[in-house]
Amino acid sequence: MRSGGRRGARLRRWVARARLSSLRTTFTVSFAAVAAAVTVLVGFLSYDAAARLVRVDQQTVFEGVVQDLLDEVRHSALTPADFATADADGGPRDELIRPSGTVVQVLGPDASVVDRGHPPLPVGADDRRIAAARTAGQLVEHRDVDVGDGMYRVATVSLGDGRGAVQIAQEFSDTEDLLRELQQRTVLLVGAVVIAAGLFGWWLARRITSRLVRLAGAAEDVARTGRLGIQVPVAGYDEVARLGRSFDRMLGRLAQSEEDQRRLVQDAGHELRTPLTSLRTNISMLRRIDELPPAVRGELVADLAQESRELTDLVNELVDLAAGQSDREPLQRVALADIAEDVAVAARRRTGRAVTVRVSGDTVVDGRPGALQRALSNLVDNAAKFDRGGSEPIDIVVTGVGAHAGAGAGAGTGVGSGAAVRVEVLDRGPGIAEEDLDRVFDRFYRAPDARSLPGSGLGLSIVREVAAAHGGDPFARRREGGGSAIGFTVSGGDGGSGG
Repeated sequence: MRSGGRRGARLRRWVARARLSSLRTTFTVSFAAVAAAVTVLVGFLSYDAAARLVRVDQQTVFEGVVQDLLDEVRHSALTPADFATADADGGPRDELIRPSGTVVQVLGPDASVVDRGHPPLPVGADDRRIAAARTAGQLVEHRDVDVGDGMYRVATVSLGDGRGAVQIAQEFSDTEDLLRELQQRTVLLVGAVVIAAGLFGWWLARRITSRLVRLAGAAEDVARTGRLGIQVPVAGYDEVARLGRSFDRMLGRLAQSEEDQRRLVQDAGHELRTPLTSLRTNISMLRRIDELPPAVRGELVADLAQESRELTDLVNELVDLAAGQSDREPLQRVALADIAEDVAVAARRRTGRAVTVRVSGDTVVDGRPGALQRALSNLVDNAAKFDRGGSEPIDIVVTGVGAHAGAGAGAGTGVGSGAAVRVEVLDRGPGIAEEDLDRVFDRFYRAPDARSLPGSGLGLSIVREVAAAHGGDPFARRREGGGSAIGFTVSGGDGGSGG
């Protein structure tokens, strides 16, 4: 079974890498395809434009030479001898050759070759007809004539009066060879660009997906081992880096949640053990209740009732504390002054103590009224439990924005300067020892002087959870003249992100 599990894990890792490799291949192929399409399009358009310009330019030059010859023979009575040899002073033949290296071949009246061209040009029936023509400037043009090893354009122009004709030719095969070489180089360039684009795309895809591979490996390690403390590799500031940071923060939140859950279970088990043990002992005494004196019976029943109430309170607070981490109570506009009045009324009825409420400033915030009321009730109950003398009332002070933010504040309050509303409960009990001020909000923590009193040690922990859920902080301090001031702050924004 164990080897089968390892094979399964290896198979899952291979599948994940194969998927990422497929992503890398897809990215590479896509990048190369886009580069190929763009390069082919640009290469085709560039070659087509260059070939068109070269061909048009060559054709224009040849047509210009032909037109000059036509004009010359129409305006001057020229003979084959005028074109037979080159003239040092620049004769008609030179004017035909100089512009474009044109091949000139002169035909006599019977279409015989008077001056052979280099290379010799073929003489056809149309050429013989033109050589015998009576009118000067008649033209016959041949295209794609195979002369020797090249292809030529050939035009034959009559001299008139049957004196013969002049053949001029322009080679275009060398131009086509040049364009063909350009075409081949363009294809090679396109191929090189496509290969380079593919290699660059592969490198870029590997650079991008390598971080995804590491991120996927971290996720697989978490899924395989269940350990949330795995270090997630994060580098850069792009979307992949943001994904890595978000995943790392998510793992941190999950690890913290798991640690909180583990601590809650451990602490709950420890706290439940004492009342359950006491209940079990007292229940075992019930078997001999008939043998006990009436006073002992009454004490036993009272102990059972008290222990069952404490156990019930402990379970309820555990449920509230656990549910507080996933509270779905909607946010709404609430006035903490009104909540304080409701808590004071309930506390007077429940404890018989005098509870006063002092309000200053605007106390309306975005919050969860049920959670805020529970937190404030816990503070008042805590004050009533420790202030057993009852000589002075319990004060609930709610200070809002624009009021004297430092009212009742002192050193060690832990109040953030950006708090919108501050709630504190003042009593005249024995107060909190300096060494306990930083721990009173811990789960199940009870000061040595309070361990003999009823309670679970979860009330102030719930206050801390509610304050954090509303973007605030809990605080505790000793009052001058005796007693304690314990409370929390609430942000004036959206109520925080917790809850």
